[in-house]
Amino acid sequence: MVGVYFSGTGNSRHSLEVFCKEIDTNTKVISIEEEGVIDAIKGNDTVVISYPVQYSTVPIFLRDFVSDNSTLWNGKKVFVIATMGMFSGDGAGMLGRLLKKHGATVIGGLHVKMPDNISDVKLLKHPLDVYKEIVRKADVKVIKSAQSFKAGKPKKEGLNVIYRLAGFFGQRLYFGHMTKKYSDKLKIDAGQCIGCGKCETLCPTHNITMKDGKATAGNHCTMCYRCVNNCPKKAITLLGKAVGEQCRIEKFVE
Repeated sequence: MVGVYFSGTGNSRHSLEVFCKEIDTNTKVISIEEEGVIDAIKGNDTVVISYPVQYSTVPIFLRDFVSDNSTLWNGKKVFVIATMGMFSGDGAGMLGRLLKKHGATVIGGLHVKMPDNISDVKLLKHPLDVYKEIVRKADVKVIKSAQSFKAGKPKKEGLNVIYRLAGFFGQRLYFGHMTKKYSDKLKIDAGQCIGCGKCETLCPTHNITMKDGKATAGNHCTMCYRCVNNCPKKAITLLGKAVGEQCRIEKFVE
């Protein structure tokens, strides 16, 4: 078994690590951005994939990875972990259906509520102790799910038609257009930017480049919020106008 993830601020990586550690401490966990991920998937019959849900669907960066490597999934048994800040009817099901098209057998799914990483929308923010409790409860759920997986009874959250209807009418009907292509909405305040280059290094799609000592955004953002939550000057926004409390998993794990 191998664990594979795409993660913006670490929520999906953390949940996958907890899940895999409970099953077998020797299980390899690797990002889809890392060199060697293709070989890791090829060398294992069972793959656990973890990713952050965006409006009850899959980030386009992960969708592209799955489709661009379509032959990888034929014959694989896949368990999907979908992390989310609020609600997802069929987050696991969305990726599951894509994987099935490429020959995978989806053996289960899990939905995990984690701290919302949209740090530039004040309405979505909570105190630090609330986030820590969210992560604590999430870890308990993930561990129980891993135990069920080991017992041959994997959870199947997000995979049936009821979940699918909830995801469509709950979010995708209204916001699905926002994830159909890469976004050009990322904004960088040149006056606040200090030219450290951290955002350029962290961006999974190479959407940010340094020009004349300042970060510049393109039109290829996958909305992972990695740059927004790591900018030392809070100079980057996406959906909102100002960054409040930045969210990274390291702040919430004791």
